[in-house]
Amino acid sequence: MSDAHTNEVSDNPNVGGFSLPLFALPKTFQGIAEQNATRARERLEKVKETSADVSRLLQEAYSINAKGAADYAAKVIEISNTNTSSALAFLTDLVGTRSVSDVIQLSANHGRKYLEVATAQNKELWEIAKKVATETSEPIKKGLARALKTPS
Repeated sequence: MSDAHTNEVSDNPNVGGFSLPLFALPKTFQGIAEQNATRARERLEKVKETSADVSRLLQEAYSINAKGAADYAAKVIEISNTNTSSALAFLTDLVGTRSVSDVIQLSANHGRKYLEVATAQNKELWEIAKKVATETSEPIKKGLARALKTPS
């Protein structure tokens, strides 16, 4: 190769211990290298934009999730209050019983009511959890759909 096509970049022929001279790219390839560098910068900018979009989407999802968790916790507290009141009412009624058959009848009625209430409470909690999961995933789904529609 002649010096017209390559430029030696290092005076040290023992570059990296390989005993090979280090050459620069021929001038014909320098334009291609510059184009590739420009493309790499453009891609890096797209990656930065995408990263910012993902951060916004996650922030929105976390915000929605935090509100949903607060709603769920409030419902759990409400249910706990209801169940405590029910248990105290049952104990008050139990103290007023006069016979074993009254205790058995009162316990059976309370058990049946408790099962119905607990079933309804669990359904409410399940609906809240399902709503939170759906609402939390919505921004992520929309962002993913936008990302898949955007040409690279």
